[in-house]
Amino acid sequence: MSPTSKSTAKNGAGDAAQPPRPGFEQARDELTELVKRLEAGGLTLEQSLQLWERGEQLAAICEEWLEGARARMATAMTRQEPAGETPDAPF
Repeated sequence: MSPTSKSTAKNGAGDAAQPPRPGFEQARDELTELVKRLEAGGLTLEQSLQLWERGEQLAAICEEWLEGARARMATAMTRQEPAGETPDAPF
């Protein structure tokens, strides 16, 4: 299941207000910029809270992508291992 279909299942199929979920790199880059803005300061409390909440969303999106990548790697490694051997997982 891709992170996009996962989010649809979590948020409901008819939620038109949700923008499309970004890919890993896009979410990571947006999160990096958001952190820079928070670290620079000069924001109101409300602005800071909004950025923090968006950061939490982006971090969750990145984690979903990473979990999917780990699962794909584990599947690929399992297919390549001879029967009866247990691979040393890098994660």
